[in-house]
Amino acid sequence: MLNFEKELKEFENRVLPANATEEERNNYTESFFESIKHINESGQEFWYARELQTALEYKEWRNFCNVIDKAKLTCESSNYSTSDHFVDTNKIVEAGVTLKQINDIMLSRYACYIIVMNADPSKEIVAIGKTYFAIKTRQQELIDDYDNLNDDQKRLAIRQEMKEHNKSLADAAHNAGVIEPIDYAIFTNSGYQGLYGGLTKKDIHVRKKLKKSQDILDYMGHEELAANLFRATQTESKLRRENIIGKEKANNAHYDVGKEVRDTIQRLGGTMPEDLPTPGKSIKQIEREQNKLTQR
Repeated sequence: MLNFEKELKEFENRVLPANATEEERNNYTESFFESIKHINESGQEFWYARELQTALEYKEWRNFCNVIDKAKLTCESSNYSTSDHFVDTNKIVEAGVTLKQINDIMLSRYACYIIVMNADPSKEIVAIGKTYFAIKTRQQELIDDYDNLNDDQKRLAIRQEMKEHNKSLADAAHNAGVIEPIDYAIFTNSGYQGLYGGLTKKDIHVRKKLKKSQDILDYMGHEELAANLFRATQTESKLRRENIIGKEKANNAHYDVGKEVRDTIQRLGGTMPEDLPTPGKSIKQIEREQNKLTQR
């Protein structure tokens, strides 16, 4: 299992500008969201919605409640019980010289994750929150049930994350000026070239001996997918955090992030992504097999 926490810390030290303020560094690292985490008497972690509202820069509680309502719908559609992840509570707060009671919600890590996925994507801190909660939620899931997950299940989980984060990456690239399909193809290749030592998407496709209709992401093992997930989430964050504008600057940013992820893998003694084996089954084949099992 990849040590996402260690990699994220090392990555942050390399991609932030040398003149970044202490506040910028604190806002980017996991300590920003960890600082508002609470632990109940049973040792379970949770976040207060009011504090997450402030962290995500929502001024009005009612506006943030709209985001929470969307997150609850996502929770229900994923067949999870909202009562397990969204717990209504009341708090006593200072109001001038008096005290008053306000309603609040205790949120699980999963609840926080789907909240940031439904929050305003134009907010820089939301992009950072997506990265933090996506990685930490996935990491916790693997820790909790790692021994019971086979390689196919890991691939399915990370590939689904890739689909979601590629949408966010495309949105961030569009905001940076990567608008036309040909421009986005060049932008995509820049990231692959950084991560794969100069190889383009087409080169990787040929190296994996795939047919023209086959998607390279569907023929990656979980380790290779995880490296690409890291590339996608960190590029999105960099584009938004540094407010990068212009196709060439966006392409350079994507290449640089890919290269930094590659350097991280090398420092940790890992296998370069282009040298990892290509699985015999595609993601679509695994999905069909999983669907047959659930229909029995």
